[in-house]
Amino acid sequence: MPTLILVRHGRSTANTSGVLAGRLPGVALDERGAAQAAALPARLAGIPLAAAVSSPLQRCQETLRPLLAARPGLPLHTEDRISECDYGDWAGRKLAELNDEPLMEAVQQHPSAAGFPGGESLRAMQARAVDAVRDWNARIEERHGAEAAYLMCSHGDIIKALVADALGMHLDLFQRISVEPCSVTVIRYTRLRPFLVRLGDTGDFTSLVPPEEGAGTAAERDAALGGGAGAP
Repeated sequence: MPTLILVRHGRSTANTSGVLAGRLPGVALDERGAAQAAALPARLAGIPLAAAVSSPLQRCQETLRPLLAARPGLPLHTEDRISECDYGDWAGRKLAELNDEPLMEAVQQHPSAAGFPGGESLRAMQARAVDAVRDWNARIEERHGAEAAYLMCSHGDIIKALVADALGMHLDLFQRISVEPCSVTVIRYTRLRPFLVRLGDTGDFTSLVPPEEGAGTAAERDAALGGGAGAP
């Protein structure tokens, strides 16, 4: 079966402002996110890609533009099932204020039981994303062979949920996974089981440097990096 290369979108304006963007329109890459996207073609150079599949949201589409420009023959497909989690009434709110919501404790400690008011549950989010990957695995293998590789550009919580599925982890443990903006995660699927080949690879270790005083709590920084309410 094919190898799936998962790319989280580059850093967005919502990441830097500490807002839970969800599916709100108009959330673009910030300056650093655009630079991350521009570096993506070189990072993936030499890897033959059968196709690129993207979330419909602007920040994912923008992340793939440099790669598509560098590979004019690479087909792009938009897949609604790998769009961001529908955070419902939480979308557009500051992560700092959401930390005081009683639901946030369930999101962090028991996510399989958490559903967002006016939105979807994390369990439903994982199910649709896993179904999308299974369908695309079959499609890519049929058209390009079992050794083919293809790319999906999606969101932090989606990628974490897919990794949890590949590792046979319960969704309640997916908060232990972290994927930074524009990081690359690779899952190689086989007939019997998937193999996690890369996790959150950016080639950049600056995020490990201790922050300066006043840069916010560790939870707030992780939330901005993690991308959604499911951030660790």
